[in-house]
Amino acid sequence: MKSVIIIPALNEQAAIGKVVRSVKNRVDQVIVVDNGSTDRTAEEATRAGADVVFAEPAGYGRACLAGVAAASDADLYIFMDGDGADDPNDLDALITPILLREVDFVVGSRATGSAEHGALTLPQRWGNSLAAVLMKLFWGGSFSDLGPFRAIERKAYERLNMQAETFGWTVEMQVRALKLGLKCHEVPVSYRRRIGVSKISGTVKGVVMAGTYILGTIFKEAVLGDLTTRRRVSVSNSAAVGHARPYSQSSLPQLCGGPED
Repeated sequence: MKSVIIIPALNEQAAIGKVVRSVKNRVDQVIVVDNGSTDRTAEEATRAGADVVFAEPAGYGRACLAGVAAASDADLYIFMDGDGADDPNDLDALITPILLREVDFVVGSRATGSAEHGALTLPQRWGNSLAAVLMKLFWGGSFSDLGPFRAIERKAYERLNMQAETFGWTVEMQVRALKLGLKCHEVPVSYRRRIGVSKISGTVKGVVMAGTYILGTIFKEAVLGDLTTRRRVSVSNSAAVGHARPYSQSSLPQLCGGPED
């Protein structure tokens, strides 16, 4: 199974080299998507061993879409941020359930894991909690976070028909996974203080824009209705933090959708 890490990056020259070097020997390919940087992000990523593609204008979802297009032969897509906040030591725990073909989609949860002091702002925590509540209300899912560190099997990803080009990308993926009744799973992950200033949580404008896009995506998906017959899906939670544990077919609960509404 060919695994590819996709890293959207905008002006991350201070962090991107370290991030790429921390994961390049753990997967088959690392793709950094330069999302309109005005610094040396692309050069530092290339020097560290990543393949670099470009996506403009800026937009988190737009960068992720470009990364997927550049990894068309991958069997497993892994998404992580380029600011050094995601812990590469959580990678095995994130992808093992998919490699064992027990689930389709895994989200790294910072809410059930551990976050360094100051790594998550109060607006981030509140916004993630609200999104989780709304997903449970509308679709019965038990996600606890919109964490950027996530993995999904290619065929499952293709069923989602991802379209969000900005901050709604992560929640669109989770909502559509619930709608389709994919086998979803959460593992607790560690989250560190990022290197540099956040383009989102570091400014009032960024927080407002992100919140607007995230909530707008949820309500849009609710209005559009389900992609298939509506199903209620539970998301399982792993007990381990920051490292892989052995998985067996009996170690994860039944994750498929329940009875049709």
